[in-house]
Amino acid sequence: MAEVEIGIGKSGRRAYAFDDIAIVPSRRTRDPEDVDISWEIDAFRFDLPLMAAAMDGVVSPASAIEVGRLGGLAVLNLEGLWTRYEDPEPLFEEISKLDTEKATARMQQIYSEPIKSELITRRIKEIKDAGVTSAASLTPQRTEMFAPAILEAELDVFVIQGTVVSAEHVSKTVEPLNLKKFIREFDIPVIVGGCASYQAALHLMRTGAAGVLVGVGPGNACTTRGVLGVGVPQATAIADAAGARMRHLDETGVYVQVIADGGMSRGGDIAKAIACGADAVMIGSPLAAAQEAPGRGYHWGMATFHPTLPRGARVKVGALGSIREILTGPAHENDGRLNLFGALRTSMATCGYQTVKEFQKAEVMVAPALQTEGKQLQRSQGIGMGH
Repeated sequence: MAEVEIGIGKSGRRAYAFDDIAIVPSRRTRDPEDVDISWEIDAFRFDLPLMAAAMDGVVSPASAIEVGRLGGLAVLNLEGLWTRYEDPEPLFEEISKLDTEKATARMQQIYSEPIKSELITRRIKEIKDAGVTSAASLTPQRTEMFAPAILEAELDVFVIQGTVVSAEHVSKTVEPLNLKKFIREFDIPVIVGGCASYQAALHLMRTGAAGVLVGVGPGNACTTRGVLGVGVPQATAIADAAGARMRHLDETGVYVQVIADGGMSRGGDIAKAIACGADAVMIGSPLAAAQEAPGRGYHWGMATFHPTLPRGARVKVGALGSIREILTGPAHENDGRLNLFGALRTSMATCGYQTVKEFQKAEVMVAPALQTEGKQLQRSQGIGMGH
């Protein structure tokens, strides 16, 4: 791909976000009822190609159960309030009422409470006892410490997640997690991420991971791109990871799932993520706006409460509807924030594709004006696509 000269001695690729691209309709259309949006990873099958993000404002044991019953997979943050406190509900209430200028400092204090292994096991069992597939996450630094508690609870899918996770972490002070060795010896399928480039995704796939999370900093509550200056626009990041998936498949015969993580707030964003090559999506802020979400109308990232360098913000998302309405409808708003997977199904049908894997082959074009073309009245009135 041609590079753009940034200055003498430095050049770079042009990268694209979801707002820069559009999906091109094909010569064929389908009935939406004939479209299959199901997703499989390892031995598990889901009606929706969805993972609910491992963020405290999004996933509680109760909301994880509801997402599971609707056909998705919710990931519980095992370094969050649910594994630090017996009853975190009063703390969620306090966080929702904090003044903006005091929120980060107070959250750092709240999250200084140690993580408890017995709570990890208990929370996972709460989800499993409801009869849905369980998933939970840890950062690489804490994975080996709490792996026994995960195994004791018989977790179904394990996510190793951080701002950026690499297969070649180097440290002079601590022994880093050997991802390849850990995944090979662990009895549970593992998803790893985030990453945002072809080489990083390929190296993570070579560890034996069942899936790779793609996205560095695109989430609504994330400030990584501002704090660190690190990130890749999501459309390009997903396409690059999909390219790595094909190379890995050619080399090994093993298909690794690419999961777009962050930057999707509307049904059209999810459709574009799939069209760029994702097998499934991980969403946070849309589900944080669910009436059942533990954050009480607020959303914050996994690094919001970092003790020395917070890389997230507590953002207000309000209450948009139930988890069911947000995921599968019916929608009572016209801006694409409800019935997200009904929108995916309709997008695939409009373009003539029957399955997610077929939709990954859809034609995409660079179209920065897509969000504004012919929408002056909506923009001026703050409705629909001007919301």
